[in-house]
Amino acid sequence: MAEVDLVRHFTRLSQKNFSVDTGFYPLGSCTMKYNPKVNEETAAMFGFTNIHPYQEDETVSGILELLTNFEQYLCAIFGYDAFTLQPAAGAHGELTALLMIKAFHRDNNQETRNKIIVPDSSHGTNPASVSMVGYKTVVVKSDAHGNIDIDELQRVAGDDTAGLMLTNPNTLGLFDEHILKAADIIHKAGGLLYYDGANANATLGICRPADLGFDLAHFNLHKTFSTPHGGGGPGAGPVGVSKKLIPFLPGTKSKKSIGRVHSFHGNINVIIKAYTYIRSLGAAGLKEVSENAVLNANYMMKRLKEHYYLKYDRTCQHEFVISGKWQKEKYGIKTLDIAKRLIDYGFHPPTIYFPLIVEEAMMIEPTETESKETLDAFCDAMIAIAKECETNPELVKNAPQNAPVKRVDEIKAARAPRLRS
Repeated sequence: MAEVDLVRHFTRLSQKNFSVDTGFYPLGSCTMKYNPKVNEETAAMFGFTNIHPYQEDETVSGILELLTNFEQYLCAIFGYDAFTLQPAAGAHGELTALLMIKAFHRDNNQETRNKIIVPDSSHGTNPASVSMVGYKTVVVKSDAHGNIDIDELQRVAGDDTAGLMLTNPNTLGLFDEHILKAADIIHKAGGLLYYDGANANATLGICRPADLGFDLAHFNLHKTFSTPHGGGGPGAGPVGVSKKLIPFLPGTKSKKSIGRVHSFHGNINVIIKAYTYIRSLGAAGLKEVSENAVLNANYMMKRLKEHYYLKYDRTCQHEFVISGKWQKEKYGIKTLDIAKRLIDYGFHPPTIYFPLIVEEAMMIEPTETESKETLDAFCDAMIAIAKECETNPELVKNAPQNAPVKRVDEIKAARAPRLRS
């Protein structure tokens, strides 16, 4: 086969793919921001790509210095006394933190604490991680404003409470207004407060989870501090802890350590990119990242809430959740149909049907990297689709019309998948 035919074949295939370099990813809870190319260039430097963890420390002092400095940056940004860089993903960070919570209570002769409280707006990995370490999950509902229900939290917190897992802003994109009260309830009950920092893109330089009462937290570097991710990786989920939990960190010489959770120093490639991102922006730049992310989300929410149902109508943070409830009730059009129709307008759909507590949910996160023109183009498309639901519902129900792959039978695909050609 001629080289030119081969090149053209694979080039055409690549043009059918969607990427952050070609379009807007409004995936809520995912933070699919544009990733500066300088981060990739730094991570690909010869001095980083041609070293090995079995080398003598004196021969790899450069990367060890970077890791030390990076831990100090994370401590300053989030308020913790120490970090482990080992966890390779957000859920891995959750597991690591819960293992430390368990070790902490065991060390204090309180192994009867066997329950972890999570809000009903939590990430799905939270209860999964709880189960993996042998704890039981206690779910607390959200109140009418999207906060954790404080009265219900007070009722369920007690001598058997090991801790509370909470993300703030939560998966509704809302900052919990009762966080200090929630921290006080858990600490008085003898539990620990854990911060699911899957997304810290709204709080950089504005507030620190340690200052809010969170005893330990994980952070998804690949989201907040930029690394191309999705489809299984790559990622990194360092865990920060307050002083009383330092002995339980993985990889330390303490007898109380939970042991290693990852070989060597963690996902170095992602850490280098995050380090470059932080050094490029500095403290003022990181704060501007969050300010712009919050501004963009509120701008979009304001434009769209007249056309789609907004369950929690209050100032959002880095993301917001609207709903196709009106379209379903009036025209029989589901959120899935709206997402498919967006493809015809050239946009990647947002996260749909999550969080579960919002019927027909659409979770939209613009990040800070998108221009007003892009935000307006997306909103214009969403508003046009809302109009189509009224005037031509069958068009929406049969979307996408223009994609290389047309509407698939999702029930048949689940029950009788074709996994090979």
